[in-house]
Amino acid sequence: MKNVNYSIVALAALGQKILVINPEDGSSKVLVETPGKAPDGIVVDNTNGYIYATNMGTLTGGETFYNNDGSIERINIDGSNHKIIIPVGHIVTPKQLTLDQKNGRIYWCDREGMRVMSSKLDGSDIKTLVEAGKGDEQREDANRHCVGIAVDPDAGYFYWTQKGPAKGGTGRLFRARIEMPQGKNETNRDDIELLYENLPEPIDLELDLANGYMYWTDRGEESLGGNTLNRAKLENIGKSKIEIIGTGHKEVIGLAIAPDHNSVFTADLGGHIRQFDLVTGRQKTVFQGEKNLLLTGIAILIN
Repeated sequence: MKNVNYSIVALAALGQKILVINPEDGSSKVLVETPGKAPDGIVVDNTNGYIYATNMGTLTGGETFYNNDGSIERINIDGSNHKIIIPVGHIVTPKQLTLDQKNGRIYWCDREGMRVMSSKLDGSDIKTLVEAGKGDEQREDANRHCVGIAVDPDAGYFYWTQKGPAKGGTGRLFRARIEMPQGKNETNRDDIELLYENLPEPIDLELDLANGYMYWTDRGEESLGGNTLNRAKLENIGKSKIEIIGTGHKEVIGLAIAPDHNSVFTADLGGHIRQFDLVTGRQKTVFQGEKNLLLTGIAILIN
């Protein structure tokens, strides 16, 4: 897309609201208050005019959410018709999510649920695609926690991160086929590929299919290469070199690629949205929220 007018839609975890931000001048407005106690991931369906957002549920201690009370909501892009499409009882801790427009589905990661999941756009036909663990004992192992998600429907793959302990240096990035192998299920499928390991703490994922790159944010320890924006070529993914193309974050989470594919935006828990120009290599802060504004997921809204 060339010369497309767009805004950035951002989730503020503190204050529980969805912001619409002009990337040119940094101006913002509140689109809607979110009903969930801990909003996290967001994606915009520009074709059908919807915004999808995850709510992690109730905090149980530290940064953990062990209760089975997460949910996913859908909102019209004008802020109206706010409804829960996947209610409490189906997900433990939904994190980042993404859209498969071709097949009419959304995908998300369930962190403390240790799962990668999917449903139709209306929230029906919920499927578990990967289950990295089960039960309370395994739930405490952060190496099993699934967080970031991306999908390439044409190539037939979905990708996800398992972040590992905070700043632990044991994060991993995986992919598997969208179509479940015959005779297999979410616990024993044999097509899962480990692409990268020993990452600081990988969080959100985005695919730039136009230029052939995978991007991800890494919230981990700076001395290990964390708090960064990273990318690797999709060609020969898993063996292609990891590039750090953005630094200076304060606990980076969200990620979105501009419609012209010439820049990437990130959001962090310091309330910043930064733009990284892929052509010039320059980076700038396009939005700074009020004190203690925790920004998590971000997405692109075509105006």
